[in-house]
Amino acid sequence: MVDAHRTFVIVGGGLAGAKAAETLRAEGFTGRVILIGDERDHPYERPPLSKGYLNGKEERDSAFVHEPAWYARHDIELHLGQPVTAVDREARSVLLGDGTTVHYDRLLLATGAEPRRLDIPGTDLAGVHHLRRLAHADRLRQTLAGLGRDNGHLVIAGAGWIGLEVAAAARGYGAEVTVVEPEPTPLHQVIGPELGQLFTDLHQEHGVRFHFGARLTEITGQDGMVLAARTDDGEEHPAHAVLAAIGAAPRTGLAEAAGLALVDRAHGGGVAVDASLRTSDPEIYAVGDVAAVHHPLLDLRLRVEHWANALNGGPAAARAMLGQEVSYDRIPYFFSDQYDLGMEYSGWAPPGSYDQVVLRGDAGKRQFIAFWLKDRKVLAGMNVNVWDVTEDIQGLIRTGKPVDTDALADPATPLGAVSPAP
Repeated sequence: MVDAHRTFVIVGGGLAGAKAAETLRAEGFTGRVILIGDERDHPYERPPLSKGYLNGKEERDSAFVHEPAWYARHDIELHLGQPVTAVDREARSVLLGDGTTVHYDRLLLATGAEPRRLDIPGTDLAGVHHLRRLAHADRLRQTLAGLGRDNGHLVIAGAGWIGLEVAAAARGYGAEVTVVEPEPTPLHQVIGPELGQLFTDLHQEHGVRFHFGARLTEITGQDGMVLAARTDDGEEHPAHAVLAAIGAAPRTGLAEAAGLALVDRAHGGGVAVDASLRTSDPEIYAVGDVAAVHHPLLDLRLRVEHWANALNGGPAAARAMLGQEVSYDRIPYFFSDQYDLGMEYSGWAPPGSYDQVVLRGDAGKRQFIAFWLKDRKVLAGMNVNVWDVTEDIQGLIRTGKPVDTDALADPATPLGAVSPAP
């Protein structure tokens, strides 16, 4: 078919969807490109929501992928504030919330994820927050500023990346912060106990209080306002606001209703796609937080909820939709900024997958690289206040070969010169 007569529809107005639309035009696609998002804001990136925009150091517009006029200039049809309610695979069409039907020749699902909710009494109080959308960040930023002015208390459920970044932002405004976490350290399921204590120490030095080994059981309030948060061990923490930062769930409702193959929640959930990001329907692709990709390098199925996955996955999906050969084998990557600590993490090393952690540098000064290994093969690396090493770390992961751990730990040995194990 001639491109000009084809219609590619993208469902999801986040970074992945916007970069897919951009790539379709950059690759010379001349047909219709329709981008549908259920938020009224133009497509935006999520890192500023818990970093620069939330802490007041960046303007709201810094989050947008493109300036609003960019879409018209590139003949990309935007439907904002408009949910897709159904996918008809036989008719190759999507149904919008206002009853409009839009035909597609190829469809990309970039529906993202939604925050998991606390299933406890009190979550309907006005001071209970989630952080996933720009509108959430607008509201939370205003709340943090108010807590800082009034010496108010924020209780955060969850010591993952979002919980810790919001804790740092809240302390920047002067708010009192308590983090409630069922595991014994922050980030326990990501970096393990070996490195989790580092983040405990960092936040405690900045006045954050942790309550480990506990979960919230109730949020109490009066006249619709939050007053306290209770935990399952009988403790009660004063609170004027509560943030639920307990993870996100892929938004698979459309795909499930359309009969596409899914991955069960026990294995990460998401829409099952192959290395070219194609679903069980050859005309439908999925990308970003919602996609569970068979990773050709790691030889397992991954669903990655990070900025780099949306940034790189959107273009890869666009090229696959155009019929190009695509094998999406990017090493998972994410970054975080908390106070004066900046870090980058590359790889995949969930609990139980590694048998050794090797440190290079000075962990006490928070200037080091940590490596997670299995049989002396590098699975992942995290550089803390050490820069321009991501390419070398990912190179070690890609080789899949045992390395000399003494050389790996030695800062005098360039990472690119770390030799195979003797």
